[in-house]
Amino acid sequence: MNEKEVAEIRRRFRPEKSNITHVRGCYVNEEGQMISAFDQSLLTAPKEEAEGILGILKRTLSGTLGKNLIDVDFPNQQVIEGEQHRLLMALRDTALQDEEAVAALFQRIMEAAPLEGNYMILLTYDRYDVPYRSEDGERQEDAADQVYSYILCSICPVKMTQPALSYYAGDNLLHSREADWIVSPPELGFLFPAFDDRSANLYSTLFYTRNIAENHGGFADAVLGSEIPMPAAEQKETFQAVLEESLGEDCSYDVVQSVHTRLNEMVEEHKASREPQPLTVSRTALGDVLADCGLSPARREAFAQRYDQAFGADTDLPPKNILEKKLEVCTPDVTIQVAPEQSGLLEMQVINGVKYILIRADGDVRVNGVQVNIAEN
Repeated sequence: MNEKEVAEIRRRFRPEKSNITHVRGCYVNEEGQMISAFDQSLLTAPKEEAEGILGILKRTLSGTLGKNLIDVDFPNQQVIEGEQHRLLMALRDTALQDEEAVAALFQRIMEAAPLEGNYMILLTYDRYDVPYRSEDGERQEDAADQVYSYILCSICPVKMTQPALSYYAGDNLLHSREADWIVSPPELGFLFPAFDDRSANLYSTLFYTRNIAENHGGFADAVLGSEIPMPAAEQKETFQAVLEESLGEDCSYDVVQSVHTRLNEMVEEHKASREPQPLTVSRTALGDVLADCGLSPARREAFAQRYDQAFGADTDLPPKNILEKKLEVCTPDVTIQVAPEQSGLLEMQVINGVKYILIRADGDVRVNGVQVNIAEN
């Protein structure tokens, strides 16, 4: 799914926009035991309550594509005869009315959920008459192109609040407020099927994880029957290690700076093009970047081999996952950060046998907020 498609489904999670009539759920204690299950109508719920429930569900479609929101494809064998895919189809096709299927999903989640403490599983169904969109991008609300039916599952920690002092407007006084259990934003969840090209893709699901350092592979395998790509944080660390190990002595500041700059340029070019599909770069494209840096064929071949070992030859990476927001230069005692477009202000030299990082000081220079002068020798 691309950003526009995710945003289109996110907009569904308002009482006046969706066909969501109820939410099913269960409450699980810290020992992994189901305490209760429920089926709550949103049609009869107060507006504020319905909006709150839909707001929590919508958080399962938040974050950055490729980091928090990950497209997960089902293997063909899973679609043909896999238990997990068959269960998800039953839930969608019956609009969550199949009691055995709902109970089976809750059980699978409880057996595999990586959460500690109490949590709640929320499950809802929506039927979306997808408006027709003409070639110029104009939506025609009265002309439905097709129907997209889907389920959304959110797994939310339930946490105890702290006792506090609160103001009660009714009697115009301060009163103590007792501690209570509240439903927190989801830790993980999924949308099935994916909304690709503004239609249902039964071979894919959109997986959500709040923590980009965790991909919850065991959970995805048990509940979805699919493998999850390497977490975004791990992709960055792995790419940095591949670059460092394969380039060896040629891994200079200029090379790392050039790679960082070129990837940032790709991101900006992709934004300017307004291409809806998320940007990814292949091993070959990264090799071309290294060639532009003047690296030898031997070094580029070493990079390709290490890349294949770490990610797989056919794996493309989102540049945002392997880029730092700022260029950061660290020594054991000093850290320097500079915006990518200003990376030319830094230079590394060896003077009288001592390594130095030189920073060109244009404009005012301040130390602890105090403007200082740099005297000429």
